[in-house]
Amino acid sequence: MPLEDGVRRLTLPLPTGPEHVHCYLVDGTLFDTGLGLGEAPFAAAGIERIAITHFHPDHVGGAAAAAEATGAPVFQGGLDYAQCERVWGSEDWPERMAEWFARHGVPRDSADELIAQGHAFAPFVRYALDPDLLYEGSTLAGWDVVELPGHADGHLGFLRDGVLIGGDHLLQTISPAVGLYPDSRPDPLGDYLASLVRTIELAPRIVYPGHGEPIHDAAARARELLEHHRVRLDETERVLNGRGQTAYEISLSVFGRELSPTERRFAVAETLSHLERLVRERRAARSGADGTVTYTGPPVGRRHPS
Repeated sequence: MPLEDGVRRLTLPLPTGPEHVHCYLVDGTLFDTGLGLGEAPFAAAGIERIAITHFHPDHVGGAAAAAEATGAPVFQGGLDYAQCERVWGSEDWPERMAEWFARHGVPRDSADELIAQGHAFAPFVRYALDPDLLYEGSTLAGWDVVELPGHADGHLGFLRDGVLIGGDHLLQTISPAVGLYPDSRPDPLGDYLASLVRTIELAPRIVYPGHGEPIHDAAARARELLEHHRVRLDETERVLNGRGQTAYEISLSVFGRELSPTERRFAVAETLSHLERLVRERRAARSGADGTVTYTGPPVGRRHPS
């Protein structure tokens, strides 16, 4: 679908979640590649180069197929590619994820579902091996590379003439997931809040996101998300008490009990990112006794005012 600014949007289906992902083609650059399920309309699209915003499967999963179909080189963030290899190129990632969630209180049977699911799913994620690596300050075909960590540690945005190809950094109607996972940066929510502030400072005229419609007031949307997470931090702090609780237990209070196992794991990861931000703000304390990680409220007198 042709949009403003010479941008062509390619919308590909997803089997779950938002049920679609947007890729964008601008002046020969394809931004993101979808999950790689079925035939993607890349071969005859005039693609000269492929740029990846982040390593999540609905954005990088079709990268190898797109490169094979077009002969175009693939560009990806340096940190993002390292995580891509660690997750999609690792034979034991599902086991590590299962152990991680179990340590944070997820019932063992639910955590162990990740092992079978992960091994069944991983072969469908065909990322491109040895891409050209990008970093903050790099340029690609006239686009400035902007590191916007949070939703993914190595998430990149591409900025040119007030246009931001934003991946999942900023979405119009939903809050991008910001979760804590093994082998990741220790404070993803802190990273994301800083990235939102940076978005306000950059003040792009329009953002083309990975899901949903273009965002015409990025600064206003960033402020909404900053407020959303301020409220969620306060809600999470209120659940804490002097008895150690796991992130799983806290997620039951914050997100409710009526979630599927997959939704619950996302809720636990999101709860963890907020708990770790609270720890850094000295509004919570963490303990790892007996191999199970728990969180308590701050010492008396240090509780954040509501």
